[in-house]
Amino acid sequence: MTIGILGGTGPAGKALAARLSSLGMEVRLGSRQAERATEVAATLKDRWPDRRLTLTGVVNEEACDSDLVVIATPWDGAATTAARLSGRLAGKVVISMANALAKVGDELQALVPPRGSVTVAVQQAAPEALVAGAFHHVPARGLGDLDEPLDADVLVCSDHERATTATIELVDAIPGLRGVDAGTLSAAAAIEAFTAVLIGINLKHRVHSSIRLTGFDR
Repeated sequence: MTIGILGGTGPAGKALAARLSSLGMEVRLGSRQAERATEVAATLKDRWPDRRLTLTGVVNEEACDSDLVVIATPWDGAATTAARLSGRLAGKVVISMANALAKVGDELQALVPPRGSVTVAVQQAAPEALVAGAFHHVPARGLGDLDEPLDADVLVCSDHERATTATIELVDAIPGLRGVDAGTLSAAAAIEAFTAVLIGINLKHRVHSSIRLTGFDR
């Protein structure tokens, strides 16, 4: 299975690329510039020389040719990226992981994008893609530190059963993470917004906490 990550040179994209490729998955780290993608891929390989990362830097268009695609751009570029590449994304499972946040004073606050959530905006921008929202509450720093184990639930929402299933399978393949079906895309706004609360807790208490549901066995 190949995983393409659009906007893979940012913190979230690099973290997910490193984690997935360390598990033997073939990851295509995408960027608008091939040189930048290649440079970041090489940097990740140099950082983890013993991990044998199966990672290649490509332009975003080539990343779309993967079996599953993740949009890891900044939140305000996610829908624009999806719209520009909508033809290549048609029929594919596409994971949106961005949160609309803004710094107000000393804290981060959730914003309400024009269509209610980043994930919904991505789906509307690429209507023939099978969009799911996931990985919103997993801190990039922890996800990208391959020496640190993960321990979190990942809430997955989608209007497409195939996207929900494929995303949960991808999450479950990462040791320490558990994918949880959180319903349709109507849940995306609440899921994304809660990230601001979680980041606030982490900053206030100087921790790197994430989400773990109690009373839920799967």
